[in-house]
Amino acid sequence: MDLVSRSSGVELRKKGRVAMPLYSVKMRASADDQHISGAEKIVPPHQIAPCAARLIQRAMSHAKGEPDQLHIKIEKLEEAGILFLDALPVRTLEVDNCRSGLEQVREFLRRLQISRVEEIIALLPKTYAMRGAMLLDVDTLERLEPDWERGVRATCMDAQRAGLPAGAEKNHFAEAIVLATKVAHAPNIIGELCISDDPEYVTGYAASLTTGYLRITKLKPLGSEQGGRIFLYRGDQSQVDRTISFLQEQPVIVRNVPVLAPPQPLCGKLAFLDEALERIQNNHLYRRMTPLQSAQSATVCCQGRELLMLASNHYLDMACVDEVKSYAAQVLGQYGAGSGGSRLTTGNTELHELLEQRIAEFKGTEAALVFNSGYVANLAAISSLMGRGDVIFSDELNHASIIDGCRLSRAEVVVYRHNDMDDLERKLWENPCGRGMVVSDGVFSMDGDILNLPRFVELANRYGLLSMVDEAHSTGVIGAAGRGIVEYYGGSCKPDILMGTLSKSVGSEGGFVCGSRTLIDYLVNRARGFIFSTALSPVTIAASIKALEYIEEHPERVRALQENVKFFCGCLKQQGVNACSETAIVPILIGDEQTAMEVSQALFDAGFFLSAIRYPTVEKGGARLRAALMATHTREQLQAAADAIAGVLREKMLL
Repeated sequence: MDLVSRSSGVELRKKGRVAMPLYSVKMRASADDQHISGAEKIVPPHQIAPCAARLIQRAMSHAKGEPDQLHIKIEKLEEAGILFLDALPVRTLEVDNCRSGLEQVREFLRRLQISRVEEIIALLPKTYAMRGAMLLDVDTLERLEPDWERGVRATCMDAQRAGLPAGAEKNHFAEAIVLATKVAHAPNIIGELCISDDPEYVTGYAASLTTGYLRITKLKPLGSEQGGRIFLYRGDQSQVDRTISFLQEQPVIVRNVPVLAPPQPLCGKLAFLDEALERIQNNHLYRRMTPLQSAQSATVCCQGRELLMLASNHYLDMACVDEVKSYAAQVLGQYGAGSGGSRLTTGNTELHELLEQRIAEFKGTEAALVFNSGYVANLAAISSLMGRGDVIFSDELNHASIIDGCRLSRAEVVVYRHNDMDDLERKLWENPCGRGMVVSDGVFSMDGDILNLPRFVELANRYGLLSMVDEAHSTGVIGAAGRGIVEYYGGSCKPDILMGTLSKSVGSEGGFVCGSRTLIDYLVNRARGFIFSTALSPVTIAASIKALEYIEEHPERVRALQENVKFFCGCLKQQGVNACSETAIVPILIGDEQTAMEVSQALFDAGFFLSAIRYPTVEKGGARLRAALMATHTREQLQAAADAIAGVLREKMLL
């Protein structure tokens, strides 16, 4: 083999000096015109068939689904033009979460002497729907790729193995280093940012000739398909065609690609679960379930003791109302215990339709649809209404079910600062879209604060977007009669979609979505969480019907809850505890996760069931006690609880 150039780890094969020809084998798979999988190998002739077979198998078993189109392209390479490159040196940056991972990306950009760091970070979501990479001038922020939808694809490359390339197995680490090495050697490319679109792979990287390959362990949540890449260009833009030609056409084989050894199993293939649980315990984030021996009410029986319940979402204590229990028992005798099928097959009853009518009347909408849980209601509604190419604007403190519904939809997600309507308006201006949604909790589940609904709806309407509000913690809690956030604001504004639960103030089970008749008809036909779920049992539906009737007939129950909130917050303030809320949720910030657990346990020992909320439910360092009040708590009970909380906080030197 003759060497033409050895500078920068580059080696060029001269024509006539190769033992056998090499072929590029490329695989591309898609479904509904959306990219699923792609890979490329460079192999000698005798490995073409087995390599192609393995690439086909890889495409057919991808985590993103089965393709409806699969293309294999085999191309002989010009032997004289193959470039051999030494792999970039690798360094792994261990981070705890995606936010910390993005901080590492910011530091990487600063080391490349790039000034417009935040603007480049903000462009990453624009790459998620692209098949290739964005080619970005880092100084002007001009996009240089000829086709903005397709982007620029770096192709015609592989790793050298045992003297010659071979194999089609999936190896994220090796394939990423090969691509990063080629890109780093392209003319005028000073660096690259990459987040994988594989839902099972959360690691991404930043790479350049000067920094090497920086493997960042978390750049997105597990299960997310939102991935993309940016090639960072600096220099004379007249050289762009040369850069693109190198990326897309220059054959490259990368030598000395390091092997990322899989962790050795300690005691079998499930050992990683023990390791993960150990890490959770060491960080004071381990969760256990506590069995109760009584109904959910103001007091409960737990571990043989009576405790004051300050952690339940049954804000109106409806599960223990005699009329509710009697009606549920009557329906049990008439309809039996189960529903027998989905609502669209055999599971629909007159009771289901009556409940939906009552919910719509209670919320002041044309129609409603009941789901098996609030979590499913959010997942099903958001994912059926939004899709690829749409944009969802989501509050940073929205409930996990909203976040997961956004992910499932595959729409672009733009997160705005918590309840900050100015930031929302800024994000709406910066991210124009043909179709989209603005979604928020009505009452936020961990802080208990209330959405600025008038401005929220006004912005959604002005920008022509659907508005959706999750009323899980506002139904039965705010508004003069407990009808929720629309009533709280005097009925002056109403979002397009109201979602809520039957498992909190209503004291039963299930979730619901309210809106126009057209919206509900659409969800019946398109919402997979509704279509493919066995219907809630008639007994559960009956309990919800009677509980809603009771709430409407007894507005004093709602007033009692609201008065208890004022009284409890006043008691805490008298003790020096900073607590303020207009809703049934009263957060008491602790900070440290271990300390929060110790405070919660001390209160439990003293007879008060009050949960410690920790990461990932809230941010790290934001651990808190989350007091949840009921209408049936007495003043004496709430005063005793406030005194006990203040006492434990003083013992821990937190007051």
